[in-house]
Amino acid sequence: MDTNTTVIVVVLIVAVAVLLGIMLTRKRQSRHLRSHFGTEYDRAMDKTGDRKKAERELHAREKRVAKFELRPLPPLDRSRYLATWTALQATFVDDPASAVRNADDLLGEIMGARGYPMSDFEQRAADLSVDHPTVVQNYRAAHAIALKHQHGDAGTEDLRQALIHYRGLFDELVNDDVAGGSSRTISSDRNTADHPPLH
Repeated sequence: MDTNTTVIVVVLIVAVAVLLGIMLTRKRQSRHLRSHFGTEYDRAMDKTGDRKKAERELHAREKRVAKFELRPLPPLDRSRYLATWTALQATFVDDPASAVRNADDLLGEIMGARGYPMSDFEQRAADLSVDHPTVVQNYRAAHAIALKHQHGDAGTEDLRQALIHYRGLFDELVNDDVAGGSSRTISSDRNTADHPPLH
């Protein structure tokens, strides 16, 4: 084998190795994004109609949120928010619409206290999806019900469901004591202890 042939073979082997490396890296990234984001991955796929675009969007979310200075709530703030939620929940029977509005406002306040920038709803939901991919679906569902109610299309039972959805995100944001968020699940006894069920 002459020198030129050897060089060509070596170049081809290196090129194939680089291509395989790129393919494996992309496959690993896809697996990570699908595993981490769960139904949010499917939502991004439905929205973009293309796996690469969806994964680029989710990766961009991760990069954006990595720049935030997220922090856990100090114990006093946590206690105050828990008390506010309990009081808010108690108002549901007399004024469901107001309770749901106040729940949305309270979540915005907690997000700000945790270090999330206060932008429009879609951006907030996208930011939350990075560290809270499971309950962000609840947040979107609650927001959709609140919008329906503004147009007179949601009844008391819908509003009850919205408050339950908001509570899922509330629990994670208030009880998450790891800066930068965590996707851990809050135990059901903790939820019950902090928040009696709606009647």
